[in-house]
Amino acid sequence: MPATLVTFADGSVIGEGTVTHVEASSEGAVVVVDATPFHPVDHTWPDQPGDSGALILGDARVVVAEAVMAAVSDEGDFAVGADIPVKRGAEGWTWLVGHRVDGDIPSELIEGAAVRLEVDAAHRAGLSRGHTACHLASLALDLAVADLWRKDPGADALGTPDFEGRANQSSRIHEDGSVDEYRLGKSLRRAGFDTETFASTLADRETAINAQLAAWVASAATSRIVTEGPTIVDRRRWHCALPEGEAVILCGGTHVASLAEFAVISVALDLSDPQLLVMTTTVVPSA
Repeated sequence: MPATLVTFADGSVIGEGTVTHVEASSEGAVVVVDATPFHPVDHTWPDQPGDSGALILGDARVVVAEAVMAAVSDEGDFAVGADIPVKRGAEGWTWLVGHRVDGDIPSELIEGAAVRLEVDAAHRAGLSRGHTACHLASLALDLAVADLWRKDPGADALGTPDFEGRANQSSRIHEDGSVDEYRLGKSLRRAGFDTETFASTLADRETAINAQLAAWVASAATSRIVTEGPTIVDRRRWHCALPEGEAVILCGGTHVASLAEFAVISVALDLSDPQLLVMTTTVVPSA
């Protein structure tokens, strides 16, 4: 079984392929196709949900609840999502995109069958806006707290002190938004970050982030994904031509083609727990 070829990086939502494997499971069958436009949820960093949509086989339309990562070992062991026992790209495993389907599947949906793949384009677009906005918000957050470092934490994609890289502990993307959590514990303070001043100036930091996001949206900067190869485990990077310079972030998700797709990106900062910053990012799409 060859590694799955993917086309979602260029924005594709329609594709044609051949079924290479059908795996039954308690959560519904997982269908593997040799090539797919579906973006799968990453089992190691599940920030962006997998695409939903349908597989078309003749007159039959099979609903895809979510695309997932799958892998098969050289010995023939097939695993899906969190059950994959090795790191992404590990030797001795072939890496695949699985399409988890709802309900019964037609008898014709077997290895060798030709299928048409259709991603839910509206859902994909919302997730792409949410993911791009998430990256922009993190870069704006880094800029807004850059003066609070007493030591060098390393640099982000714009050369700013990398608060995101140091403190982020989770990121969850949804249609037109995201929620990110940052740990503000002893390790961050030891790394040189002034958490007390941050807490006392939280409202000013939020205002600064939103002003920066408004400027970036107004720039209508281009946004794209650059890939190192066609398979699901080849590295992909998000590029955005911001006025301050081109930001490049290693990222396996999907993104908008231009910041002109946004009317507004805004964030709200919550420090109800002084050890945990929660940043909620919200998108208003352009008309």
